[in-house]
Amino acid sequence: MTATAASPGEYPLSAQEFATIARMTHAHSGITLNDSKRQLVYSRLAKQIRKLGLSGFGPFVQLMQSDADIRREAIFALTTNHTKLFRENHHFEHFEAHVRPGLIAAAERGQKVRLWSSASSSGEEPYSLAMTLLGDERTAGARLATRDIAILATDLAPHVLTVAKAGRYPADMARDIPDRYRRAWVRETAGELEMAPELKRILSYRQLNLLDPWPMKGKFDAIFCRNVMIYFDEPTKARLIERFATLLEPGSFLYIGHSERVIGPATALFELVGNTIYRRRG
Repeated sequence: MTATAASPGEYPLSAQEFATIARMTHAHSGITLNDSKRQLVYSRLAKQIRKLGLSGFGPFVQLMQSDADIRREAIFALTTNHTKLFRENHHFEHFEAHVRPGLIAAAERGQKVRLWSSASSSGEEPYSLAMTLLGDERTAGARLATRDIAILATDLAPHVLTVAKAGRYPADMARDIPDRYRRAWVRETAGELEMAPELKRILSYRQLNLLDPWPMKGKFDAIFCRNVMIYFDEPTKARLIERFATLLEPGSFLYIGHSERVIGPATALFELVGNTIYRRRG
């Protein structure tokens, strides 16, 4: 494709403009935008061009280069946030069977339990994890929620964290929740699902770019990083997995997306124990 080639639509997007957007996106977030993402870039950023009253991608790219706020908003818009409750449910089934019993015992002994949903998007993953941890019996789960238990949920985009904190979702998402958890932890009102206060109590949210320094110092008992590394190049993936390894207790677990795998030097630090489930070696 030549530098003058353009995308069809309201605002032509030249190859040079696309390449500049891709470079800035990669530098800021690690996300790789190849030419197959051209239509995604067009559709998501055209909305911002209209909102700003600009004439096209040329002046918009100039603004991205000179205005940090515009650049951040553009990259947030390009972040893919497709998710659902109990997505890739085999991970939660594994967590329930092999991780939860030990964590409950530790919590009852007064020990800390720490979990991290590292690309939490609008909250569906951490709420699914919270339901699985607290179990399907509301009284016992509410008592467990008073222990030293915390699930950290982080994402690059602040607007999706706002949705997650509210804990309200369209009613049709109820079909994705196992009945036993839905009965215990979800209330349906006015066409919405509302997550129980006990779930919200053990969740905390923080905006975080996975490429930046991490403020967390303690170890985690499990880390979920699912369906985000598919947007990173190989060196970025390898570095990220190494960093996860430093924050995982020996014997604890890393859950990644269905098309992802552990690569790089950290391969020696993990043992594959299930479908995209890895255990940190001791």
